[in-house]
Amino acid sequence: MKLLLDQNISFRLKKKLEHLYPKCLHISDCGLKNSEDLEIWNYAKLNGYAVITYDADFFELSLINGAPPKVIWIRANNLSTTEVAQLLESSFDEIDTFINRDDSFNCLELGI
Repeated sequence: MKLLLDQNISFRLKKKLEHLYPKCLHISDCGLKNSEDLEIWNYAKLNGYAVITYDADFFELSLINGAPPKVIWIRANNLSTTEVAQLLESSFDEIDTFINRDDSFNCLELGI
């Protein structure tokens, strides 16, 4: 699974997830730090990534543009990087199913 971490998610999360998600990148790895959401969206689309974010803007882009890319929207406030890693680890099967679904579901909401 190719996951792209939005700028509102710590770059440190990539290291915590590499055992489950070896193709996980942070936007800073792609030269997209401080980029507009649409530029990140287009990069993810062109390169086969799903976007992980806290940002409702990506959900809105998915409503307008459809998928790809798919969006994983973390709907929980004030989580530590370790807690986000635990959430994504415990949701591995759900994320895998979501990303590989060939239907109209564009956004997966995760929370605690």
